Amino acid sequence: MDFMIDQVYAAGGDDVARAYASPELYERLVGLPKLSTPEVLDHRVDGTTVRLQLRYRFIGDLSPAVTAVVDRDKLTWVEHSEHDLAKRTVRYRLAPDHYADRLESSGTCVITDRTNGSVRTVTGSLKVRALIVGGAVERAIVSGLKEYLADEVALVDRFVADHAG
Repeated sequence: MDFMIDQVYAAGGDDVARAYASPELYERLVGLPKLSTPEVLDHRVDGTTVRLQLRYRFIGDLSPAVTAVVDRDKLTWVEHSEHDLAKRTVRYRLAPDHYADRLESSGTCVITDRTNGSVRTVTGSLKVRALIVGGAVERAIVSGLKEYLADEVALVDRFVADHAG
């Protein structure tokens, strides 16, 4: 399943790009729907390129049908991302800690300026391999991602404001 999600920020594009490349941002992503606060595993800076590895854990509700075949404690993954601060782009891929044969996801983020602030466009591809329910699981994941990213905007804008000047 391919998807595209826009996030609209009050902050300018350069500030948003730097925020997402900063490990301190992820400590502030607390209380968002369905996912735990990301754990920063690695952060490397090489000029205007930043590489991050973040571990996420799913903490949302799951139906009994899902928990019959999936251990909720094993719903963790590492996001590997490469941020090009000069171009304000990010390439990412998800690497599940468990169930790697059942989930693939990768994509890009592009940040553009607008009259008052910026827009971050997240595009990606998600594939869930599960008989009969794969498509439904993909739709549920993308729906949850939209909710998460919508709620993330205010925290990113606050982070940028706190680090201005």
